[in-house]
Amino acid sequence: MLTKTKKDESKPILRKYGQGSVLVVDDEEQNRGLLCDPLQARGFTVAEAACGLEALQKIAAQPPDVVLLDVMMPKMDGFEVCRRLKTDSRTAHIPVLMVTALSDRKERLMGIAAGANDFLNKPVDVLDVTLRVGNAIHAKKLHDQLLVEKEKSEHLLLNILPKPVAERMKKGETNIADSYPDITVLVADLVGFTNLSTHVPPEQVVELLNEIFSAFDVLVQKFGLEKIKTIGDAYMAAGGITVRSAKHAEHCAELALKMQEEIARLNKQYETCVPLRIGLCTGPVVAGVIGRNRFAYDLWGETVNLACRMESTGAAGRIQIAESTYERLKHKYQFEPRHSIEAKGYHHLSAYWLDRPK
Repeated sequence: MLTKTKKDESKPILRKYGQGSVLVVDDEEQNRGLLCDPLQARGFTVAEAACGLEALQKIAAQPPDVVLLDVMMPKMDGFEVCRRLKTDSRTAHIPVLMVTALSDRKERLMGIAAGANDFLNKPVDVLDVTLRVGNAIHAKKLHDQLLVEKEKSEHLLLNILPKPVAERMKKGETNIADSYPDITVLVADLVGFTNLSTHVPPEQVVELLNEIFSAFDVLVQKFGLEKIKTIGDAYMAAGGITVRSAKHAEHCAELALKMQEEIARLNKQYETCVPLRIGLCTGPVVAGVIGRNRFAYDLWGETVNLACRMESTGAAGRIQIAESTYERLKHKYQFEPRHSIEAKGYHHLSAYWLDRPK
């Protein structure tokens, strides 16, 4: 039987914890009332469950901040309820305070093994209950805040790094470097954007550039590619890194065509004239994370250099691709005849203008 103390001294102590929700689980209505009344008087939101199964159903529907769980119940005892809560990732973080008349060491060890966070002895002292519930709710709210901050940091990390790379860093890997024998690199540049930015207010420049690059981000994700970085008004993406696919050259070609369509739409919307110049090259690269305080994921190698050359020697509004990429696409797309370009550090390079799919 539960009993109330003659004097409830918990109110000034619990005030610092604020409000929270409590589920009281006991098969005896009188016992539930003796726990619910003082908790409600202290501002806690209290719900009741008359058995273990009902408790699990209510917790699944609306998880409380704390569960006060009687041990001795028919059909499903408190140990089993606690065990189920703690083995479910959706409810494992909820503090469980087991209420028991059992003082045997073995029974308490069973509760600890089931995952109980704390114990309350029958007959229960109201001050003891309110203090322990307040502490448990305070601890849970700190845990919830920590999860929110963790999600924010993980989201930020995913904005900087490819997901597989971010996962490796979260596991403690520090020196991340990989070699990819066959990927496609796309480099795009907004022709004339620098000149435009000198005649337009800074906030409008940032707004336009953000909308353009955000639209490109959506397209990159649509085609299963990876955004590598932006440098000023240039944009780099790659295929075949995080999603291993033999069609990475084709997907990059589709991305390039859609990027041209998107920039045409945005130029019309903003009444601007900022064409896009794009270069593609296929081949091996080295990829890795550099920096300590500010991470950056980048690519290195001749394939990257040639993709940049294809872009810089290209023409506004056009897509110039290296011969290595052309060999992957010549049966699926239409091209203008081969031409040669001059590039520092290279002899004459063969290049092609990508037109459209056949």
